[in-house]
Amino acid sequence: MKVILGLGNPGKEYEATRHNVGWWVLDHLADVWRFDGWRKDGEALVSTGLVGPHKVRLVKPQTYYNLSGSVLRPYLRRPFWSAKVDLFVVCDDVALPIGRYRIRPQGSAGGSNGLKSIETTLASQDYPRLRIGTGPPPDAPPIGRLVDYVLSPMDPLDRRIVHDLLPRLTDACETWARDGVVAAMNKHNRTDQ
Repeated sequence: MKVILGLGNPGKEYEATRHNVGWWVLDHLADVWRFDGWRKDGEALVSTGLVGPHKVRLVKPQTYYNLSGSVLRPYLRRPFWSAKVDLFVVCDDVALPIGRYRIRPQGSAGGSNGLKSIETTLASQDYPRLRIGTGPPPDAPPIGRLVDYVLSPMDPLDRRIVHDLLPRLTDACETWARDGVVAAMNKHNRTDQ
């Protein structure tokens, strides 16, 4: 089973925030792929269906962003399941400008506590991720203010830019599910986007 895990925070107050961009993508995927409705599964909401011949589960941790890795423990116990091949993490990235995104096969958390939690659970940085630019904050605030920035609602123009990316992000996720991370990177990691 392929797992696409979106980083985000539960609760109405977080729905429109930069940190919930991963959930925006998963909600869009569940809709366009016509997956089952969301249901509770342990510490997550999940929706499952097929992408071509592949069974794919969308996972929205309900543990809050910084503790997201714990929802992966049941998958680690599955025979033959490998985070390197079967996991795709979708998250926001303040280091990327709004309207940009990048797929990576592995790497550091880059300051993301959600990715750090996943690395801790997996005991590895070797898992693919899709980082979606939410723009650096104006005037590079100190770390405490960065938290305020990622937990604040996006302005309408920035939100529209991210929403306009959803068809391309859907294609990136489909390509990963069908053909793997290298194919997704080759198709989507262009310098003009």
